[in-house]
Amino acid sequence: MFFEYPHLLWLLVIPGLLAVLYVLRELLGRTPHLRVSTSVPFLAGGHSVMEYVRHLPFLLRTLALVMIIIAIARPRSSEQMEKVDTEGIDIVLAMDVSTSMLARDFAPDRINAAKDIAIEFISQRPSDRMGIVVFAGESFTQCPLTTDRATLINLMKEVNTDLLEDGTAIGNGLATAVARMKDSDAKSRVVILLTDGVNNCGEIAPETAAEIAKTYGVRVYTIGVGANGTAPYPVMTPWGVQMQNVKVEIDEKLLSEVAATTGGRYFRATDNTKLAEIYAEINKMEKARTTIDSFPVYKELFGTYALIALAALLLEFLLKLFLRRLP
Repeated sequence: MFFEYPHLLWLLVIPGLLAVLYVLRELLGRTPHLRVSTSVPFLAGGHSVMEYVRHLPFLLRTLALVMIIIAIARPRSSEQMEKVDTEGIDIVLAMDVSTSMLARDFAPDRINAAKDIAIEFISQRPSDRMGIVVFAGESFTQCPLTTDRATLINLMKEVNTDLLEDGTAIGNGLATAVARMKDSDAKSRVVILLTDGVNNCGEIAPETAAEIAKTYGVRVYTIGVGANGTAPYPVMTPWGVQMQNVKVEIDEKLLSEVAATTGGRYFRATDNTKLAEIYAEINKMEKARTTIDSFPVYKELFGTYALIALAALLLEFLLKLFLRRLP
């Protein structure tokens, strides 16, 4: 057994001092006396039980104080040890945030469907370090690699199509994602790149970014999102926002080559269900098991001491009631 806050055990001096004061008060305090001709009858009678019982409330109160001090010092036990298998890799979600992601062939649209399903994916992998990169005409890191799921999910919720200049710089997005993990010492490093268009801008070609990823041992899974044929897209007109069907153009050949170069796979998502299935498949494929030896299992012991303190205080209260009713 050990204590989380051992310095609090100095408080045990307090009940010790109280006990000393109580004894001194009993020895030096004024007590009632009666003058008689002889004490022989009283000496023959011995000591009564009540002479000892009257000290019990103080003893119980002192015991309760000692138990409370020990409890707040938080006694713990770590005698149990076990081996734990964890699955942890580094993953960066690279997401296209160009205005074409507002198309409504997904519910409610591509960008929000991608965010919701990515958040579910994040929640299912508590042992991984994950990050977020967004790209359109340029790219930037929305969230660096972290195990803080709350922060990661909140930053994913803030992803929108008005963050960057419009365009589709797939190469820039992939290069930024790779840069986030090039110094990582994880055994497995993965980029999940999601886009709905054709590379049309950026300083880095997607093929070049794929070679960089391969050099650093980063596996890239690419996802093309968009219905087959055309998709409804909100367009501003003099009569307000109206839906117009626009052609869905995804460079599947390029995305397949990028994935193949790095040892990953290309997927095509045509609706919410298919996109969720893709993330679920990637979730199953990417498992890096690590064994941690002698992982301590802590057991909190303060509850036992707190219960003893409560029982002592309750017994003191009942004993005082009993003593008051005596004639």
